[in-house]
Amino acid sequence: MSALICGSMAYDTIMVFHDKFKHHILPEKVHILNVSFLVPVMRREFGGCAGNIAYNLQLLKEEPLIMATVGHDFEPYAQWLSQCGISTRYIKNLEDQYTGQAYITTDEDDNQITAFHPGAMNFSHLNEVPATAEINIGIVSPDGKLGMQQHAEQFAELGIPFIFDPGQGMPMFDGEELLKMLDLANYATFNDYESELMQQSTGLTLEQIAEKVDALIITLGSKGSKIYTRGECIDIPAANPKQLKDPTGCGDAYRAGLLYGLMNDFDWSVTGRIASLLGAIKIEHNGTQNHLFTMAEFKERYQATFGSSF
Repeated sequence: MSALICGSMAYDTIMVFHDKFKHHILPEKVHILNVSFLVPVMRREFGGCAGNIAYNLQLLKEEPLIMATVGHDFEPYAQWLSQCGISTRYIKNLEDQYTGQAYITTDEDDNQITAFHPGAMNFSHLNEVPATAEINIGIVSPDGKLGMQQHAEQFAELGIPFIFDPGQGMPMFDGEELLKMLDLANYATFNDYESELMQQSTGLTLEQIAEKVDALIITLGSKGSKIYTRGECIDIPAANPKQLKDPTGCGDAYRAGLLYGLMNDFDWSVTGRIASLLGAIKIEHNGTQNHLFTMAEFKERYQATFGSSF
């Protein structure tokens, strides 16, 4: 069983501001905002939603298949994926483009300010969901708008269940377009802020949105997450990290946990906890693809965290 992961591939330039944004951004002056942050710590990491989700799913010993568009500078990332044992067969290289580039500044409250150059991601519609029996589930994560729309339609036409995960790409869609994506999807996931945007854009409540899919997953950071399914709401506790280092990519790790649970037919209570633990492990490490564990270690920590096994 394989998961087709549609989304961005990017290089993340991550900078750490050793203070809090709120000390330097005056709410009453945002109309003339002009701020500069000294960032003595900077790292360049492999990232992008598709890459991050695939990396975490590979750690769980499933087979992720990335479908993305990348640029002429992708070779170091390709070598990393090969080293990790992740297939690149559905990644399209566009020699006249850059691979996506994210510039992320994180403060001491784990707030983030991000600038993103999409580059080759804008041409994600050049890829098509392949009609192959090896793909049993998919996810449409942040990508080029047209690509996200087409890939959702292709999943639906092929009868492949998929998760709709608009993430940072949500502002590209109006309410009607978001509703159409929900009608095509089997599952949808948002963080707390994105869920508010979703409600504003569509005019629907969370309960009404949940009626359109088999499950609606809302992540709440340190407060855990909620899974709306079959008319009920399941509260998923947060897994406590051993240390807080870098929140970048925690949402992608969580989504890999959702895919893993669905691929293994776990109930939503277990699936949510697996996803929560993946997010906690990620936040303990700098970057989005630097954490490692064996399945034995993961299951042992799951037992210690939640008092049960899977």
